[in-house]
Amino acid sequence: MKTDQPEWLTLVRQKVETLRYGIVQIVVHDSRVTQIERTEKTKIERRVMQSATYQADFRRPDILEQS
Repeated sequence: MKTDQPEWLTLVRQKVETLRYGIVQIVVHDSRVTQIERTEKTKIERRVMQSATYQADFRRPDILEQS
């Protein structure tokens, strides 16, 4: 990695390189980078979401009482 690059660029690279899913935003004021924000997403695999345990956890209580 180059050592003559701006500090903000080094930070952005680090945030992007360690991010699997998400967003890196760069905030600029008066033509200068003033803030870097990172939002990371966690993806849940579809086969996990369809498991019986997952479905049972999210049933409506009124339906469970009638069963």
